Amino acid sequence: MVVRGAPAIAIAAALALAVEVSDLDFIGTPGEAASFVSKKLEYLVSSRPTAVNLSDAATKLQTLVSKAAETAKDSKAIFQAYIEAAETMLVDDVADNKAIGSHGAEFLQRQLANSEKISVLTHCNTGSLATAGYGTALGVIRALHSGGVLEKAFCTETRPFNQGSRLTAFELVHEKIPATLIADSAAAALMKQGHVKAVIVGADRIAANGDTANKIGTYNLAISAKHHSVQFYVAAPVTSIDLSLPSGDEIVIEERSPKELLNSEGGLGKQVAASGISVWNPAFDVTPANLITAIITEKGVITKTDADGSFDIKGFLQPAK
Repeated sequence: MVVRGAPAIAIAAALALAVEVSDLDFIGTPGEAASFVSKKLEYLVSSRPTAVNLSDAATKLQTLVSKAAETAKDSKAIFQAYIEAAETMLVDDVADNKAIGSHGAEFLQRQLANSEKISVLTHCNTGSLATAGYGTALGVIRALHSGGVLEKAFCTETRPFNQGSRLTAFELVHEKIPATLIADSAAAALMKQGHVKAVIVGADRIAANGDTANKIGTYNLAISAKHHSVQFYVAAPVTSIDLSLPSGDEIVIEERSPKELLNSEGGLGKQVAASGISVWNPAFDVTPANLITAIITEKGVITKTDADGSFDIKGFLQPAK
């Protein structure tokens, strides 16, 4: 959890390997250099199975070094090609996040045309601290604020690791965005009182039908939003989409240390729970597509076309490429 947030995990992994190979005394052929990089990437992917951005980045980089090996004269050329590609990913991620923010802000304003000002609720941390910069769901909030249409951003604590209170609250205060922190369990009451018009969250993996894995507690928010007629949006780059999975049932969910629940400060402080109690601590849950209003990407906003409430993501991406 030193590095967390699906886009940031991918970028950090790619750049970490770039640092390693930048000054590596490697003896071998271009093909062996490409194999070295590929195996390192496979190892990095094994560290975080839920967030698809990491495996997506690794696959693209593996393909790149494999092709480079066909014409490279030495191993240094392979490593240099890898470094340049990893650095490009960093730049592209920031640009993609700004596009997500722009598309999302414009779409919300059209959908909520009757509201002069828009208050939104977000969960976990999806800002500059979870990406290469600017953010996904928090990027939409930034864009609403810069456009003068954001009334207030509400953020949840996001227990048990408190990414909302420790990270999102910090970013909102730093950016001077009007914001209020709430307990996770206060979200339904907040919606009932009519204080939010929309919920905007990020994603660690989106299945082909739109089912979305995100930080634990996201599913709760989606159910509450549906009950209170509050729009529910997912904001994520297309690298978070996994078309190989037909639904969210196939998404692998990571489980985290029991200490996050047993101890204060997300597991870092003293024990507060009874000794001997068993713990179930999934890091993510899956929100069904039928609870999601739309999916905001850097390519545009994916809306529903199927009567069953799912998304035709593949159909959207084909002309968007």
